[in-house]
This record gives sequence, structure tokens and C-alpha cells, in this order.
Amino acid sequence: MPRSKIAGIGMYVPKNIFTNNDLTKYMETSDAWIQERTGIKERRYADRTEETTTTMGVEAATIAIERAGITAQDVDFIIFATLSPDYYFPGCGVLLQRAMKMKEIGALDIRNQCSGFVYAISVADQFIKTGMYKNILVVGSEKHSFGLDFSTRGRNVSVIFGDGAGAVILQPTENTNQGILSTHLHSDGEAAEILAMYNPGTHANHWANKNYATFPEAEIGEMFMSHEMIDNAENFPYMDGPSVFKKAIVKFPEVIMEALQTNGLQTSDINMLIPHQANLRISQFVQQKLGLSDNQVHNNIQKYGNTTAASVPIALCEAWEEGKIKEGDLVCLAAFGSGFTWASALLKW
Repeated sequence: MPRSKIAGIGMYVPKNIFTNNDLTKYMETSDAWIQERTGIKERRYADRTEETTTTMGVEAATIAIERAGITAQDVDFIIFATLSPDYYFPGCGVLLQRAMKMKEIGALDIRNQCSGFVYAISVADQFIKTGMYKNILVVGSEKHSFGLDFSTRGRNVSVIFGDGAGAVILQPTENTNQGILSTHLHSDGEAAEILAMYNPGTHANHWANKNYATFPEAEIGEMFMSHEMIDNAENFPYMDGPSVFKKAIVKFPEVIMEALQTNGLQTSDINMLIPHQANLRISQFVQQKLGLSDNQVHNNIQKYGNTTAASVPIALCEAWEEGKIKEGDLVCLAAFGSGFTWASALLKW
């Protein structure tokens, strides 16, 4: 059975840089406050009218395809991971297929937030191993900036996130010293609401005990987005930061060790760990707990903020471009996020 290898990789971040000091124009915060809690110094925001999650994905995909030595017409399947799609539906996969003028291939959208790219890699890996596809485009792209609460009320969330995209082309290889060794996926929805965006949604908790059949027309309209929801900021992301942090620093190391133990390896064997860029403090805690050196971990949240599904491929691409990842290196990808979901992938470059 063939393995899956990353044959090409690309990334794209918008040109608009917003520093912590820039955010002080919109909310009560400071550079010191943000850096102390997150490690972030600046982030990128997409152009409000000209750039979308899909267009950024296209930019990253174009580079990955070129580096893989193929064309858009050679792509067999698309897997697109995002929590910030252009439309509520359809998903970004088909929009990317249209934009890149690809064949009428399958397009799958992954909604696993911060873990989305690693989940997508795992799915692509199975298709490659079975021989169903030979050139799979995996994209992680996010445009958070259009949906954040840029006020003091929303600062705990809005200072964290940025925009960007990353992409890879997965291909089969018979080289036993290259490719994905294993992937590991987990979830636990018990505390799903402590990191979530409730609306627009169909949960309708406010109307749970109402008789819909008796609603006048105006009241039915309020079921979907009421003034109360907007006043309570329920149309913006919500996060209980301390609770998320406590969960992440447990599950991150666990899923990394699971990948290593599955393959009979140790932390000292890792050449490069690419963690999801959720919070620099989380990454530093994980690094310390696993006894990894600075040379074994790549973090770039300082420059880009948390780009959720895009953060792993952006960091992976950047590390490779900087020469931190070389042929034959053992690379571990790991992510933890909303759901909760967490995942890892171990591969030989």
C-alpha cells in the first residue's frame, strides 16, 4: 500500500498588517496586555471587499500546485477546511474548483475549526492509500476579520484571530522513508459551548418552549436573529479562554505522544513540531512538557495571530521555506480547537 506524501505546499497571508497598537483605536486594550496573554504582536486582515476565504485559498493552492509540478487540471479531489466560508452554503470547495477552472472533481468541506486541516490531511491520506485519488488538494483558509466584535466587549476573542490560507498537494509514494506515518483524530462535545459561535444557527434555545404554529409572521422572523441576540453579542464568537487553555494543554501533548508511540518513536526523534497557532502560551507549555528544544518547534502566531484551520499549513509552509524542514525529517502536526476536537499527523518529509 502506498503512503501519502506532501508533494507541494503553499501559503498566502493578506498584505494588511494590524498591530496590537492598531487595535487600541477600537477597544480598551494594549500591546502589553495582548502579548502577555497570547504572544501575538500583529495579524493580517484580508481586504474587506476584494478578498474572501476562497480567494485566499486559491492563492495558496496555486503555489502548492506549482511546487508539486502539476496543473490545476491534474487535481483529482479537493478538501477545504474552514470555519469562515464565503457563504453559509455552498462550501468553499466548489467555489475554489470554479475559480481554478478544475475538472468536475469532488469537493469536500471540513468543519472542524482549528483541527480542520489535520482532519483534512487524515481524510486525504485514506483516499491516497486506497488508490482512489492521486493528486489531492488540501486547503485551510480563514477570513476571521469580517466576523469579529471589534469593541471592548469582544476583545478577548477579537485580538486573537487573523486571516490567511495554506495548502498542500498530497500524492502517493512507494518510498518507505517518506510520507504520512499515521494520523489520530479525537473529539469530545461535552463542553462544546465554551468555544462557539451560536448564531446564525438552528438551536433556537430562546424558543424551545414556544408553539411555532401560533406565531405571527413578525415573531417567526425573530426566531432566526432577534434584537436580543444581537444585543447579547450572540452573533459573534464566544470563548471561555481559561477553560479552553486548561483543556488544550492536556490534549495537545496526549495526541502528539499517541502519534509517536504508535510508530515506536520518542519526542527526541521529532525534527519539527508544527502546532496549531492557538496561543503562544499553549505552544510553550506543550514544548516544555514534551522536553522539546526551540529548534524542534515552529511558532508564528506572533506575526499572524490564530488563523484556525489555516494555521498549521501556514506554519508548515513557512518552516519549510525557511529551511527548518528538510528531506527525511520527522514532522509532527498537531491541533486542538472548538468542538472540542484535536488531532495529530506524523510524517516523514
